[in-house]
Amino acid sequence: MKLSDFSYNLPKGSVARYPVSPRDKSKLMVLNRETQTIESTTFSHITDYLEEGDVIVVNETRVFQARLFGKKEKTQAKIEVFLLRELNAHECIWDVIVDPARKVRIGNKIYFNDHLWCEIIDNTTSRGRTVRFNQSTDIYKAVENIGVTPLPPYLKRDAEPEDRENYQTVYAKTDGSVAAPTAGLHFTPKLIEKIKKKGVDFAPVLLHIGLGTFRPVEVEDLTKHKMDAEFFEIQKESAERINKSIRDGKRVIVVGTSTCRALESSVTSEGFVRPNRGWTDKFIYPQYDFKIADRMVTNFHMPESTLLMLVSAFASTDFIMKSYKKAIKEGYRFLSFGDAMLIL
Repeated sequence: MKLSDFSYNLPKGSVARYPVSPRDKSKLMVLNRETQTIESTTFSHITDYLEEGDVIVVNETRVFQARLFGKKEKTQAKIEVFLLRELNAHECIWDVIVDPARKVRIGNKIYFNDHLWCEIIDNTTSRGRTVRFNQSTDIYKAVENIGVTPLPPYLKRDAEPEDRENYQTVYAKTDGSVAAPTAGLHFTPKLIEKIKKKGVDFAPVLLHIGLGTFRPVEVEDLTKHKMDAEFFEIQKESAERINKSIRDGKRVIVVGTSTCRALESSVTSEGFVRPNRGWTDKFIYPQYDFKIADRMVTNFHMPESTLLMLVSAFASTDFIMKSYKKAIKEGYRFLSFGDAMLIL
């Protein structure tokens, strides 16, 4: 497969800049791989495609307020510090991106308020830096009130107070992502309760989504593309729930590409999920043979993105491109705050 196989024209008007309310009133396009048919409904009707004994796997990562704005000591120059990942919790050392990078050198200190500041201790890339915070406390909590929601750059708008809730799944639990697992944004507590009453179980896993999810693929030959590594964890209880559905001949419904990558990074030789934690840079694109996922909930993705490649591997590139063309024609909303797709 080549990068150009995943190119399509996405009209600006198709990009959703804000979510619908309530969340489960978003459109749902249903693709049936067996019959090659496409249906349109609303997300609240996803229950029509679920059966007792099925398991829905979700990514319970939580988006933290990763964008900080501070001032450089002495010069008072305004500096943006975008937190990427925690390297050492005990010493409060983080990988970050700074802007403007030309003003930030090793040894500089950046102050965010009277209590929180960081010191640059290393350069990593042209804009990347390693920093040490002054507080030996939970930085996630420290930035919760002073940080800004890291909205995707393609939304082309500043974060608003409502985004703290809107750009977060209702089941988000563990801080660590700089981007939301957007396929899960369509679920409401009421809908989850309705699904559970149908005898469908939920199994949470964890994958902290990094900034690499927005990084463009820069090689035509996909075999040469390297994914950014992201931390994931699958606990024993969730693995057992998933494996029970597999043994009982029921379906595993995976919510989102990040959830799928976590599962497919932890498969036993017998085709089950094993409890695991670590880092994955798994790149899924056609003709990948999925081991765990039977069905997938996803959003409509950017052209030439690794997310589009993963769903194309699941449903075939031709079928996905056909559905995207139909979605644009019928006014579906694309990207993070957009509508949903269910692939059967």
